[in-house]
Amino acid sequence: MAGLHGGRLKVRIAAPAVDGRANDALERYLAETLGVPRSAVRVVKGERSRDKIVAVDDPGAMPARLLAET
Repeated sequence: MAGLHGGRLKVRIAAPAVDGRANDALERYLAETLGVPRSAVRVVKGERSRDKIVAVDDPGAMPARLLAET
């Protein structure tokens, strides 16, 4: 986690941006950090961009956990 940058959460992922591996790694990381199933997290916009919008389909997700990691 790199923290907040310009009002957005910045996350550094080591996986290469090839064949969706970086998106998969991002989704796994967010699911683990938020304590939700992997299937509840998905990139909904920006699959091929550095800027992404991610949906978390779990009412028990605690977004504050992401900020606690910074």
